[in-house]
Amino acid sequence: MKKKVHDTHGSLVHPEDSQNTGTSWVFSGNAYNDGARQRGWFVGYFLEQAGDLRSTVSIEVKWRAYHAGEKKQHWGVSRTATTLCILIKGNITIWFPMTECVLSHEGDYVIWPAGLPHRWTIAEDALVLTIRWPSIAGDYDEQLQSEITNLHGGVLPET
Repeated sequence: MKKKVHDTHGSLVHPEDSQNTGTSWVFSGNAYNDGARQRGWFVGYFLEQAGDLRSTVSIEVKWRAYHAGEKKQHWGVSRTATTLCILIKGNITIWFPMTECVLSHEGDYVIWPAGLPHRWTIAEDALVLTIRWPSIAGDYDEQLQSEITNLHGGVLPET
């Protein structure tokens, strides 16, 4: 069966689903539309629909367009998840307590471990793919600069 990705959502149930779990083995959709309610996140624990392949505790996936001048005001930190951020197009600076990473060429990426705070600024309109693993409820938190400064004992960049 041929299916156009831009059509309405659809899935195929495995024909040998003898236990009638309803688990789909193929799912197609649109990352913009599917992530609209979760700030771009469209795969992860937060999709609590039984049988939906996107509902998983293994990984979170975000597809998001940003506009020049946007900033993440607070420091974000995942307690247990590793994060990978890949630039599709545009220009984004991701700040960490003691360094910054400028992603300015298609395919540029940065990966950071659990427990490392980050924030970002968008220099020119950007499209970014972000992946976090594992996907755990309550793992991500945002903190004020003073909380991060106290935690890491250093001076943080003002963005």
